[in-house]
Amino acid sequence: MVEEARLEDVGSGLTPVSPGWFVVNVADAAWLRNDAFGGRCVFESNGRVLAERPDLEPQMFAETGFTLAVLEPGKPSGMYHAESAQEDFLVLSGTCLLLLEDEERSLRAWDFVHCPAGTRHTFVGTGDTPCVLFMTGARREGQTIIYPVAERALAHGASVETETDSPHEADTPFAHWRLGRPDDWADLPWAG
Repeated sequence: MVEEARLEDVGSGLTPVSPGWFVVNVADAAWLRNDAFGGRCVFESNGRVLAERPDLEPQMFAETGFTLAVLEPGKPSGMYHAESAQEDFLVLSGTCLLLLEDEERSLRAWDFVHCPAGTRHTFVGTGDTPCVLFMTGARREGQTIIYPVAERALAHGASVETETDSPHEADTPFAHWRLGRPDDWADLPWAG
């Protein structure tokens, strides 16, 4: 029998701090903030979520990652990149611009994006309200990532200027992720 995980408040919400199954509402879960990339509800307790609690052991999902991202208008979800594992995205509310393989596509609520391994992509919030994206990706041993230079993404502040395979190098110009919830919390679907 699989035990229920223990959830603990880490300052921005609840996160699992022991192995097992759990249920948590997005409004109660732990969140991360970044001035350049918006807000993230990560559901699992990775090193960033536990940065202020070194006494707790990270509880990472072994096979699949799940993130809820809140993109502010005009800001990217992250730097244009390609991973060596499949990723999928569902727009839950708001609008955004998908930058994918040097193309641009406008997305709205309920648009689904499938990215096979190696697909170059990122998202940029559009419209007047935050865009909420559900993100999921496969996890496998030896997984890699590449951040290529991309003119379209560069025009939106979402591309590196020199290609790298280092997430640290790609994010160096930006502030670090920190515990915190999205700024426009009242405008988000789960706030009602």
